[in-house]
Amino acid sequence: MLHLDPHSLPAQALIAQGLAVLPAQSLAAQLQLPADWPLDFGQLLPAWERLPPDAHLRDGGRYRRRRHSCYVHTLSSDAMALQPHRAHWQPTDYNALHGGFERWFEPIEADMAQAPAWLALMQSLGRLFAKVRPAPQWFIEAHAFRIDTAGGVGRPTPEGAHRDGVDFVVVMLLGRQGVKGGESRVFEADGPHGLRFEMNEPLTTVLLDDARVVHETTPIQPQGSDLGHRDTLVLTYRAAGFQAPA
Repeated sequence: MLHLDPHSLPAQALIAQGLAVLPAQSLAAQLQLPADWPLDFGQLLPAWERLPPDAHLRDGGRYRRRRHSCYVHTLSSDAMALQPHRAHWQPTDYNALHGGFERWFEPIEADMAQAPAWLALMQSLGRLFAKVRPAPQWFIEAHAFRIDTAGGVGRPTPEGAHRDGVDFVVVMLLGRQGVKGGESRVFEADGPHGLRFEMNEPLTTVLLDDARVVHETTPIQPQGSDLGHRDTLVLTYRAAGFQAPA
């Protein structure tokens, strides 16, 4: 049965139930990041103010902005290599709404894409996931998202509850302002149990074993008369290479 245990080590939680939730205040310690990492990473967050619109939403919405870049993490040397810019692709088996075609997004801004705090986060997560499922390399896709309420409602996961076709998924909340909703929901892929919770504190992070759970986030609505938004960083880790058309 899925449950939230802030005191459980993330690797142990992933092995036990395919889900780990890292509270913001213990994120750096649990991922063995430098003590000043939250401050250094926080200096990158203004880039979320400059995300371009997502031009591929098939529900006709205009509520999502995003950027996307890809990396390869080689575990033996702990090396991170930014890859030539490529399309994001998923099969329709995993994304019935937006799967089956190449989606090109603007890349992560150059200064952020090679920032030490940015790379350290992905490396530490890669090392953690290798404890759960050993792999020589991780093929990582990084997605910077902003969902807003300009149209009255914003949908973080318009495809609904889903898997991503990878090994592990990371969802990190970076901030939410002037919105209500946005409840995170995680369900066993092959069982009856699930969890519902809301991430409110910036840097709260959810780790998911994509083979064992499905996930979604409920729509957001404005809380008050001003435009609201919810910012996240989503990282996916896959050992078998980047997903691409056959």
